[in-house]
Amino acid sequence: MAGAEGRRRRPAVSCILCRRRKIRCNRETPCSNCVRSRSATCIYENVSSPKYNIGQSQQSFSSPNHKSRNSIPFDGQSTASGSTFPSDQSSSQIDGPVGQSTDINQLSVRGEESMRLKLRIKELEEQLSKASLKPTSKPVETPRLSIETLVSRLGGTYHVHCEKLAGQTETIARGITHKSRLFGQSHWEVNVILMVRDLFETIEIHIQKATLKAWPGMEMCKSLARTIKALRAPPWPSPPTLVLPPKETSDALLDCYLQTSEAVHRILHIPTFLRDYEAFWVSGTTPDMGFLVQVKLVLAIGTLTYDDRFSLRTSAIRWIYEAQTWLSEPKFKSRLNIQFLQTYLLLLIAQAQVGAGGDSMWISVGGLFRKAVHMGLHRDPIHLPKRTIFAAEMRRRLWNTILELALQSSLCSGGPPFISLDDFDTAPPGNFDDDQLVAGDPIAKAEDQFTQTSIAIALRKTFPIRLAVVRFLNDLPASGTYEETLRLDAQFRTAYKDLSRTLQACNRSSSHQASASASLSSLLFGIRVVDMIMLRYLSSLHLPYYGAAIHQATYAYSRKVVVDSSLKIWRLACPSPSPSTVTTMTKPHHEKDESHKFNDTLAQLTITSSGFYRLVAIHAAFLICVELRAQLQEEESLGPVSVRPDLLCVMQESKIWTLKSIAAGETNIKGLLLMCLMTAQVNGLMNGLEADGLALEVVKAAEYAIETCLPMLEEMVAAQRRESGGTASGDEFQWLSSLGTPREMEDWSFMTPDALFSLGDDDPMSWVLKEGMDTTVPSLW
Repeated sequence: MAGAEGRRRRPAVSCILCRRRKIRCNRETPCSNCVRSRSATCIYENVSSPKYNIGQSQQSFSSPNHKSRNSIPFDGQSTASGSTFPSDQSSSQIDGPVGQSTDINQLSVRGEESMRLKLRIKELEEQLSKASLKPTSKPVETPRLSIETLVSRLGGTYHVHCEKLAGQTETIARGITHKSRLFGQSHWEVNVILMVRDLFETIEIHIQKATLKAWPGMEMCKSLARTIKALRAPPWPSPPTLVLPPKETSDALLDCYLQTSEAVHRILHIPTFLRDYEAFWVSGTTPDMGFLVQVKLVLAIGTLTYDDRFSLRTSAIRWIYEAQTWLSEPKFKSRLNIQFLQTYLLLLIAQAQVGAGGDSMWISVGGLFRKAVHMGLHRDPIHLPKRTIFAAEMRRRLWNTILELALQSSLCSGGPPFISLDDFDTAPPGNFDDDQLVAGDPIAKAEDQFTQTSIAIALRKTFPIRLAVVRFLNDLPASGTYEETLRLDAQFRTAYKDLSRTLQACNRSSSHQASASASLSSLLFGIRVVDMIMLRYLSSLHLPYYGAAIHQATYAYSRKVVVDSSLKIWRLACPSPSPSTVTTMTKPHHEKDESHKFNDTLAQLTITSSGFYRLVAIHAAFLICVELRAQLQEEESLGPVSVRPDLLCVMQESKIWTLKSIAAGETNIKGLLLMCLMTAQVNGLMNGLEADGLALEVVKAAEYAIETCLPMLEEMVAAQRRESGGTASGDEFQWLSSLGTPREMEDWSFMTPDALFSLGDDDPMSWVLKEGMDTTVPSLW
């Protein structure tokens, strides 16, 4: 018995599964039997190696590079780390005294334990590394947004998605649903609707009481606006023709385009385009239709700054329709080239700025983005088959413009950008003049040297932070904290300072160069446009907290940023008051002085265009009026009420500015209407009027706006008929007035992008959706 008790038990060398089945184990990890049986685990019970003896112990601890097989997993699963210890099949057997064997066996145990700990640490480190690379999936949270419904016959039905600020009683708007669309935080209407609720409540009360005399005039304005758009629009489809304006006019329009749009968004190679353009007028052969479509789109964009009346608007719309018809032909492979991308970009810019209808730029640029990726523009030319410097730079320029338009359209529409910096590796364009690209082995100029691409390059450097701002505002979930807003603000201002220094250096270098005055004017225009773009992003970042900042000092910084940015934007759009235009706006169209021209191209563009520039300007003016009202409501002084004179001047100029826009052919009168309402309310507060007196002033302002706009729209209808070469009878006028404007033409850039006034339920799917819906919506407006 004593001998049996003193006999040492032979350690098990097979895995548990093989021992249980009583089959031979090859002692691997996992063993061959576990592999064949597809067992999830292969576990060994012994703490020492299955084939461990004294000779192996001495060898393993005497050689630091020796690796022994460890087949003991710690979490019940086999690991890749365990397989790094191969089986030693050639061990020698050495017998020794029992005591020596026990000491060495204990040393072996300690060594194995140390190895297991190291192995476990390595395994945990690998798991931690993999976990940090995977996106963290947030648990499903209970929705924190409440939906507030605002209903008015003037503004329609809005569903505002509000979120209550942590620890505050105030709420901020995170989005808005209007008809069939959802707008994100960067859409300016999201943060405006709640600010003007009291104005629309006042108007709604008087509409219900039938005391608002201007209400029939509002309906007539909408009818006239539809008539004007129907008269301007050519038939569809409109195949491209060879008809162009006289060469003198075409040259002027081309120059207008090159000094404005092309100075910021590089699309064309100017020397090549000018060469083909001149050949078109000299040669008697039929030109390439693709190039002719490009020429017409260039001229259409140039009409915006050709004169202050936008006299060629109808021609511009016709040229855009011709380009749409040409691009809609069922061709695919033949259109996958650089010329197609150039034409598509020109069409998007022309549609947005001329207001010729079509899908919003945010929707259309998504398709263009994917076409460009399909052509490989998202990969830098150094990763593609070798090309000339000219071809490589044109690809970089076009990709850069596509990125810029995609981001700008996302900001304006309130939609997610659907772009990531990991989606492309195309480098920014090189700092080349266009003439350099046709020379052999051109060398890019220094960053501070002005070229025709300097504006685009400088703007591209700010793309990452601007993308972060738009994603912060519009991506899901749109519920960023104020601390994140301040962090993005600091990063944005750093990028803004670097951008300013770069463009200032370019401006200094251009003044010393013997360049044409046209290049200098395009640089100055580009600098102002870039400044307006950056200010718009900065204002949009802080705008969600502006309403709360009026009542909570916690967000006072955001209030200051919004007001200062809005004032700077307005001064870019309207550099100085022009008192002479006050009397000019009240004269009939045919009596006005057509010799008056704008000296400031950007100011003219904000008046005549229908896209980004006009929207940014009217938004800035509105926010300044809201700030004036807030300052007056906060005033608690026994003395006379004082307001900032610079802000008061903007409020007075905004009414004149909106009248200029209507005189230039804009059919949307909401800008003038809202400016008149805000001005009446601010003036009433300055005069100390009570609630009833304020309401009366607001109603009078609405009536004044309609009475002012109605004859201007009627004159537009008459002028459009004269331009079309005929006079319509009374029955024809009634038919035109009752025309329903196609939805793609109802691109209203103010308040809502698809309707002037909501005078009823005009949702085409309302008859389907009414069943099962709660139609008892409280009228909060």
